[in-house]
Amino acid sequence: MAVSLQVIYPISEGTTFDYSYYTTTHFDLVGEHMGEHIETMFVTKGLAGGPDTPPGIYAVATLVFENQDALNASMAAAPPVLADIANFTNVQPQMLIGEVIS
Repeated sequence: MAVSLQVIYPISEGTTFDYSYYTTTHFDLVGEHMGEHIETMFVTKGLAGGPDTPPGIYAVATLVFENQDALNASMAAAPPVLADIANFTNVQPQMLIGEVIS
């Protein structure tokens, strides 16, 4: 069964997020270290939290894996990717690992 890893970067007062660095340098690191295990990856940039409501999230990265073993292998290769987070944001990201049901 396919599983996903979502990395969520919430907005709060005093936080910053460098989209340019994130979409270039950080994505390159993800591909280099974790890419062989990822089936699909996409990122959603927060634009709004509803009508006339600013976004509460900078971005959500969704990585889809064939199965739990592929996710585990990807996470074992992730330390350089995780270490890079401080280079584009001061946000403490949240993670959600889940079963892909649709």
